[in-house]
Order: sequence, then C-alpha cells, then structure tokens
Amino acid sequence: MVAVQEALAIIKRGAEEVIVEEDLVKKLESGRKLRIKAGFDPTAPDLHLGHTVLINKLKQFQDLGHEVLFLIGDFTGMIGDPTGKSATRPPLTEAQVAQNAQTYKEQVFKILDPSKTTVMFNSEWMSKMSAADMIKLAGQYTVARMLERDDFSKRFKGEQSIAIHEFLYPLVQGYDSVAMRADVELGGTDQKFNLLMGRQLQKTAGQEPQTILTMPLLEGLDGVQKMSKSLNNYVGVNDSPGEMYTKLLSLPDGMIWRYFELLSFKTIQEIDALRLEVQNGRNPQEVKDLFAREIIARFHNDEAAASAHQSAGNRVGLGEIPDNVPEVEVESEGQEEIPISTVLKLAGLVQSGKAAKDVLGRGAVFVDGQKVEATLKVRVTGRFVIQAGKKKIARVVFK
Repeated sequence: MVAVQEALAIIKRGAEEVIVEEDLVKKLESGRKLRIKAGFDPTAPDLHLGHTVLINKLKQFQDLGHEVLFLIGDFTGMIGDPTGKSATRPPLTEAQVAQNAQTYKEQVFKILDPSKTTVMFNSEWMSKMSAADMIKLAGQYTVARMLERDDFSKRFKGEQSIAIHEFLYPLVQGYDSVAMRADVELGGTDQKFNLLMGRQLQKTAGQEPQTILTMPLLEGLDGVQKMSKSLNNYVGVNDSPGEMYTKLLSLPDGMIWRYFELLSFKTIQEIDALRLEVQNGRNPQEVKDLFAREIIARFHNDEAAASAHQSAGNRVGLGEIPDNVPEVEVESEGQEEIPISTVLKLAGLVQSGKAAKDVLGRGAVFVDGQKVEATLKVRVTGRFVIQAGKKKIARVVFK
C-alpha cells in the first residue's frame, strides 16, 4: 500500500486545487478503497489530449488502488452543459448521446483499465425521478446562488436569455455525486461551481461531502489558447502516429514541461532530470521526440511509436521535421551566438545574404519546427534542425 503522503503527492501532481485537502488526507488514511468520480457529457465523440488530462488523473487513482467511477452523462447530455457558454446550448438527441457514449468508452479504455473501471450512466437514476422529485431537488438551491456562477452572471447582466432547464444542469451533476456516493470528484477548473454543488447536495443528503480535485485546462499546440478542435491546435486521441508525431514536435519548447506534467506517466524525478539536460544544452526537440513516442505508444502501440517519425516524414511541410535530415557542420569561430542569416549561409541553405534576407522576410525559416524572426541569434551549443523554404533543410552542428 502506498504511503499517504506519497499518494497525496501523486494525486496533487498537476492539480489546480484540492477542496478540502485535510478531508482527502483523512480519507486516504482510512485505508478504504475510495470512490473516484468523473463525469463526461458525450457531446463530442472524438477526444483530444486536453480531455485526457482528467482521464490520466483517474488512472493514477486507479493505480493507487481506488475505484474509478466513469460517469457518462447521457441524461445531462440531453440538457446541454451551459458551462462557459454565452447562449443556450442545444441539447443532444437520445440517439446522438448513445452513439457518442460508445465512442467515449472505446477511447478512454486506451488509458484506463476496463476491469477496474465502473462505467455508469446518470439516466439510471435521473430517469426514475418524478416531477415531484425534481421540484424537491430544485428547492435545495436559490436563483441568487445560481447567478453567482460566472457564465450565468455574465449572460444575465448582458440581458441574454437563460433557459430554466440550464439551472437544472449543475443540480443534476451535483445529485449524481449523491446517487454515486462519491468520495472524490474530478473536474476541470471551469467545472468548480458544479463540483461544489455536489458537496452541498451530499451534505443535505446526510453524506460525507466529496473532496474536489480540479485540473487545469491544457493549452493547445500554440501554447496559448485552450486545446480545441475549432482552433486547430489539438492532438486527437485517434490521430495517426505520424500526425501525432508531427504535431507534438511542433510544440513550443517552453510548453513541453507542462505536457510532461499533465500527460506523461514519467515520474517527476525523471521529468526534472530531462529538464536539467535541456538546461545543460540538450536539444529540446529530442525531449519532444521522447514525449511524442510515449503518447503514440499509449494510443497505438510501441511499434507505431518507434516508426512514427518515418510516417511523419511522408507529409512534412514548413515547420515539420522529416526523417533522415542531413547533418551539416558549421564553424562557430569562437562565437557564442551567430545571426540566423549567417547560419543559413554557412550551412549552405542559402547562396547569399540577399537570399537569406528574402527567405527570412517570407517567414519561411524554421528552427526545430518553430518559425523564427530575422533578428534571431543561434546559440552554438547543441544541434538544430534548420529549414529554409520547403526544400532546404539540415541538422546544423557547430564545431
């Protein structure tokens, strides 16, 4: 059995907030198998890595010996989650919910152990509620408290419509915790209001209130906006190995550690060791390669991870790194940094200073998959894949 403090460190890794941590410690100290709840509305059948932040945390609880309750909100999915919405969200049909729920299960079991996961549907208890039961549930919260929720408050102040059924959503999500007798509930930071609702309704029902663990919303490949298909900054769980590899190698260097923390199953010690290697001169692109292979192995297999860079090379374009990049040695002449325009000439990627200025002006120069400005100066430590236009590319090594 993992020691309580060690388990707590694993649970808190990457988490935004624990409410209430002292209660969680007591639950862990009890030695009993905790019931860990996470709910998913089957509104989008295709998952991306942003969705798996929560699922990875479920796996960590599972590995610690606790019972994972994977709730598919087929009932709430037909209401429509108003979280973060500026307008009433159209509900799904029963057929859409059923189809999306099946796809969800197929994808999450690439991470979770199905033999240790209980899949539940909230229609099991919500469909049995009478109108009187629903009115009784609605009577446990006030409109004033509902309007404290940020998205409702903004819409109310902006004189935008809020349908009555949208107030039912957080109540139903909260009641799910009562029906499931959850000890811990996981959710994104945007779900905090709904998660707190669960604690309140459990208290009213005479249950010990659940501990809340909120997880951050993962930034996409641009390193700025939340990962989203609509922003085209995502890595899909069902992407091909080559697509995954190409996308993850394009990740900004500074974001790789956040991805490691939230998505990798490497230990913090292993990640810290990699970070130190990069600080000491290791090319960040090599570390992104390690991360990409781990993710590809998880959603495909080890063989696909080993050959992903080759399949990625079949579709490379500007900023994408193919397999078998030719290596070119460049004399540093005792300098610590060299202007990128000079490096292009020394590496034979352009024929003249004018050509270097032209390709830089077109925004067609990439270093390790990232577009660079004409003012960039390249450090002469390590090695870099430099691309000038669509046809000229080399792995530059300074001597």
